[in-house]
Amino acid sequence: MSLLVPTYQDILSAAEQIDGHAVRTPLVRSDVLDQHLNARVFIKAECLQRTGSFKFRGACNRISRLTADEKKRGILAYSSGNHAQGVAAAARIFGTNATILMPSDAPATKVEGVNFWGGKVITYDRATENREAIGLQIAQNEGRILVPPYEDRFIMAGQGTTGLEVCQQLAELGLTPDLVAAPAGGGGLIAGTGLAVLHNHPDAKMWSAEPEEFDDHKRSLIKGQIERNTRLDGSVCDAIITPEPGQMTWDLNRRQLAGGAAVSDQEALDAVAFGWRHLKLVIEPGGAVALASLLSKKIDVAGKVAVVIASGGNVDGAMFNRALAAPA
Repeated sequence: MSLLVPTYQDILSAAEQIDGHAVRTPLVRSDVLDQHLNARVFIKAECLQRTGSFKFRGACNRISRLTADEKKRGILAYSSGNHAQGVAAAARIFGTNATILMPSDAPATKVEGVNFWGGKVITYDRATENREAIGLQIAQNEGRILVPPYEDRFIMAGQGTTGLEVCQQLAELGLTPDLVAAPAGGGGLIAGTGLAVLHNHPDAKMWSAEPEEFDDHKRSLIKGQIERNTRLDGSVCDAIITPEPGQMTWDLNRRQLAGGAAVSDQEALDAVAFGWRHLKLVIEPGGAVALASLLSKKIDVAGKVAVVIASGGNVDGAMFNRALAAPA
C-alpha cells in the first residue's frame, strides 16, 4: 500500500490506465430538479459504472498495476459491497483471484455481484469485529496483496477520475462548477474528485454528504481533527458507514472540503425515489446522500452550477421498494 497521497498527475495516469475498462458515466439533469433548487444541477451517474459504483475505478487502477508475482499471490479486500464488487471484477479482468471480507448484513445484491465475478466471500460482524485487523491477518496468513477501499494512492487516484470526467463534461457544455457534492464513507471518492475539480476550478466548493449519526467527515471538519463514529450499523446507507475518515483521505479532505452535510435515512430514501421518478436512475441510499443534501436544502445551491455524485446503484429490491412506497 502506498503511503503517499495522490497528485493530479496520478489522476491523469489513472484515467489512461482504466480507459477501455471503466465507463465514462453521463452527467444527467432534470428540469424538475433545477426548478426545485433554482440552480443548474447535474448528476454524475456513477450508479451506471461497471459493477454499479465508482469503486470499480480505483480497483481497476490498483489491480491493473500488480506484478505477475503479485497476481499469483491473489488479493484480499474488505468492503461493505461496492469495493468488493469492483475488486472482484478487476481481479478477473487482470488475471488474479480475490478473497473479500464483507459484513454479514451486506445487501444480497452486493454479495451476488462478488460471486458473479468469482470472488470468495468471508463474512464478519461489522458492529463487533474490526475488518481491517481481520483482513490484514488473512492477507498475511495467505500471502495475499491487500487492496484497501480508500487508503491507497492508486485507489484514490482512480476514484479521482470521476472528478476529472466532471470537469471535462462541463467544459463540453461551456460550464464551470460552483459546487460539487459527493457521498463520503472513508473519503476516497471525495478526496480524489476534489483533487481533480479544484486543480481545474480552484474557486469551486467541495461538500461531503453523509448519514446522520455517521457524519464523521462533517464533525472532523468542525473539530479540525479526525472524529470517529460511535457505532457502525443502523443506517440504510450501508455503503458509506465507516469508522472514521482515512488518514490519507483526511490529509486531502481537511484542505479541500468547504463543508459537510448529514441527512436522515428518510431523506436518503426520498432522494432514491426522486432519482427514479425524475432522473430514471436506480441509486442506492448511500449513493444518494449528496442528492439528498441538496433536496433537503442542507447544501444551498441556489443560483449555482452544481454537480452531485450519485456514487452507486447496488440496492436490494426490498430497500428500493421501501423508497418508492413513500408519497411523492
